[in-house]
Amino acid sequence: MSEKVTIATVARHAQVSRQTVSNVLNSPHVVREETRRRVQEAIDSLGYRASQAARQMRTGRSRLIAVRIEPTRDGINGSVLDRFLHGLTETAEAAGYRAMLYTAVDAAAEIATFDDLLSAYDLDGFVLTGTDHGDPRTAWLAERGVPFVTFGRPWDDPDAHPWVDVDGAAGTAQATGHLLAAGHRRIGFIGWPAGSGVGDDRRAGWREALRAAGVDPTGLDREAVDGNAAGERLAADRLAATSPPTALVCASDSLALGVLQAARAAAPTTGTAAHTGAPAVPVIGFDDTPVAAAVGLTSVSQPLGDAAARCVDLLTAVLDGPPRTPAPVLLQPSLVLRHTA
Repeated sequence: MSEKVTIATVARHAQVSRQTVSNVLNSPHVVREETRRRVQEAIDSLGYRASQAARQMRTGRSRLIAVRIEPTRDGINGSVLDRFLHGLTETAEAAGYRAMLYTAVDAAAEIATFDDLLSAYDLDGFVLTGTDHGDPRTAWLAERGVPFVTFGRPWDDPDAHPWVDVDGAAGTAQATGHLLAAGHRRIGFIGWPAGSGVGDDRRAGWREALRAAGVDPTGLDREAVDGNAAGERLAADRLAATSPPTALVCASDSLALGVLQAARAAAPTTGTAAHTGAPAVPVIGFDDTPVAAAVGLTSVSQPLGDAAARCVDLLTAVLDGPPRTPAPVLLQPSLVLRHTA
C-alpha cells in the first residue's frame, strides 16, 4: 500500500516547513510567489488533497465564497459576466476557495438569497457584481458584518468597502479619441438612461474627450434601455436627422450591434462601402463580447480575468488580514480595433 500523502510529505518534497504548506493552503497571499509555486508543484506532483472537513474545523472557515450569475438578457452582454465568473472560479480555487453560484432577478431578491445562503451554509464571503447608487445589497451585508468585495465601485462613497472596477470613462475616452484622430467631430453617444453609475461614467469619458478636443457635446448623445432593438431604432432616427453624427460611441456592445445594423442600412447602395458592407458611420461598442468579435465590431475590452483575480485577492485580504479596508483597484480597459471604426 502506498504511503498516505500528508502536509509533512509535501513539506519534505518542497523543502519548506509544514507551516508554509499550511499557509499555501489556507492563506496563500502571505507566502512569497516563488515559494508558493514550489509548494503547489509538490502538491500537484504528489497528488495531495487536503481534507475540507479538517480544514474547516482547524480554521473555522468553510472556504466558500458566493457570487451571483447575471440574467442573460439579450444573450450578448451576459457573456461579459461569464468570463468574469470563469476567472473568479479559477482564481478562487488556486487560493483554496470554492465559488458558489446563485441567481436573483433584482436587488431585493438577491438580499433574500443572502439570508437563505447564510442560514444554510457557513459562507466566508460574497463577491458582488453590478453596483449602483444607493446599493441596498452592500448596505445589508455591511450591517451584518458579512465580508464582501464588489466588482464595481460604490458610486456614493469610494471608501465604503473594498472594490475592483474597470475605468469606463477611460474606455469611452479612448474610443472617442480614436474617432477624433480619424477626423470626426460630430461623434454621437448612445447610452443608458441617466442615473446608472456605470452608464454615467461611460458617458462622461466620451463627453470629456470631446470637450478636450474643443468640441461641444451638447445634443450629440441619446439614451436608450440596453438592447439591440433600442440601439437600432435610436441610430436610425439619428442618422436620418438633418445634421447626423459622423461616428457613434455606445455604452455597450448590445446597443452598438443595433446601431451597426442601422448604420449598415444607411450605407450607400453603390460604391466601395456597399461592396464591403461597411456601415455609413463608424460604430464603437463597449465590452468586446464574442458577438462583437464575430461581426467585426470595434469595442472597448475589459480585463475581466484580472478583475476576477483582484476581487479574490481583496476578499482573501479581508478574510485573512488585519481589520482594515484594502485599497480599491481601478483597472484600465483597451480599445480593440476592427473594420467598423
